[in-house]
Amino acid sequence: MSDLEYPGDLRYTTDHEWVKDQGDGVVRVGISAFAQDALGDVVYVSLPGVGDTVDAGGSCGEVESTKSVSDLYAPLAGEVTAINEQLDSTPELVNSDPYGDGWMYELKLADAGALGDLLDVEEYKATLS
Repeated sequence: MSDLEYPGDLRYTTDHEWVKDQGDGVVRVGISAFAQDALGDVVYVSLPGVGDTVDAGGSCGEVESTKSVSDLYAPLAGEVTAINEQLDSTPELVNSDPYGDGWMYELKLADAGALGDLLDVEEYKATLS
């Protein structure tokens, strides 16, 4: 597990989602290296729709791999403003670049202050041991 990367500029959830502040109350969301490694080869990603409202902790999509199907959980409440359409044709980006091209969707936060409630990188790593 030590060879997996966890960027320090992101916030994390105990459900293995990462969140990146994009500014203006918008965040980008994906799954961590730990999650993609546990899933194995990702073959399909079902994302929420642009304009959908999601609740913090609520299921908002699925990731299907050669091993299993896992729910995606919204890390924070808000409105979906963008989805990564590349994942329709190249879901393997979740494995090859989980923090870059493998991002999943963007949210306009209902409460921008809630971002600080998520785990920092050291707190997240502590949940993995």
